[in-house]
Amino acid sequence: MQPIDLAFDQRHIWHPYTSLTSPLPTYPVVSARGVELELEDGRRLIDGMASWWSAVHGYNHPDLNQAAHNQLDRMAHVMFGGITHGPAVDLAKQLVAMTPPSLDAVFLADSGSISVEVAIKMALQYQASRGKPEKTQLLTIRQGYHGDTFAAMSVCDPVNGMHELFTGILAKHHFAPAPVIKPWESWNETETQVLEALFAEHHGSIAAFILEPIVQGAGGMRFYHPEYLRKARALCDHYDVLLIADEIATGFGRTGRLFACEHAGITPDIMCVGKALSGGYMTLAATIATRHIAKTIGKGPGGGALMHGPTFMANPLACAVASASLGIIQQGAWQQQVEAIGEQLATGLAPCREFDSVADVRCFGAIGVVEMKAPVDVAKAQRFFVDRGVWIRPFGRLIYVMPPYVIQTDQLKQITQAICAWCECGK
Repeated sequence: MQPIDLAFDQRHIWHPYTSLTSPLPTYPVVSARGVELELEDGRRLIDGMASWWSAVHGYNHPDLNQAAHNQLDRMAHVMFGGITHGPAVDLAKQLVAMTPPSLDAVFLADSGSISVEVAIKMALQYQASRGKPEKTQLLTIRQGYHGDTFAAMSVCDPVNGMHELFTGILAKHHFAPAPVIKPWESWNETETQVLEALFAEHHGSIAAFILEPIVQGAGGMRFYHPEYLRKARALCDHYDVLLIADEIATGFGRTGRLFACEHAGITPDIMCVGKALSGGYMTLAATIATRHIAKTIGKGPGGGALMHGPTFMANPLACAVASASLGIIQQGAWQQQVEAIGEQLATGLAPCREFDSVADVRCFGAIGVVEMKAPVDVAKAQRFFVDRGVWIRPFGRLIYVMPPYVIQTDQLKQITQAICAWCECGK
């Protein structure tokens, strides 16, 4: 195998959220198996990130590998315009069966951000199709993150998010304060007062309320009370506004429920899923809407077509792997795995609370977060963690983990011990 040309990589290739002129260091991975990444120099790292929430079954899973090989022998891709195929139909059947009964109209997108774009477009086209063209704005909550494409950016936090540079260009929407009451704390009705006032004042122009249910991910790894989500559902019903649940990061078990909306016992009008959908093998997402939304759009202007169609929509290879991934989810082992991970994270990260450098430690489902008092030096932190045999990607003031569900106790212990060691050093 040829050595990886790191000099070329540093000079010519943009990595996520990184400067090309003064890039962060990159670590050359040559293979991955189970929950370990193998570096070019032979070192093995226990992956605490599940490749940004996606590789929930670990790497090189035999069932997913076999699904990919079987599909590759038939066809890797075919356009979805005017054509259908078995992997897309099978995957859609699984999604309809796994999600709440009212969600049964499936749009297969090619990334999580695109699934949010499609959800927003669905909401706007739905309102126009029912004779409400004035409903062109969205309502969301601060500290949210929904992707890096333009409509998705417009509903990310406008100040503390990653897209402040584009504020003058993005569409203007309404932002409620981020929820502050955590799932394990007592509920207070004052939590939704501002949200209720925004609905009352602006509902005539609001097409949909979009939020990440229970867990706000890249906007700050924040957890909030299920009652907030129940109130949001009730307000949407009262004021004739659609509810979009961005379950891209939370879907398929990460929070201890199959979908985070289940913590509140509510069903959104539109749900976005991605990341774990394909088990981390390839990019794929879906936007799932109610039959009522689909019918209303179908009777609207422009022949009733939903005006979106990515080139790689319903890619057969991705759909086949995703079907295998959902098959593993449906076996149910994730429930015990996520519970065990959550308990171990809570215990293993608890010592971090004793260090002066730490502002907060919080865990929910298979997610563990240590919030530092000062921003984390990402390059320094990653070098520290790699030297201890673990892969963690901090951001801002956060060191967080959301490992593959198949991680073993000793492997997760190595991760939590490395985080505790970093905090103890007062980094």
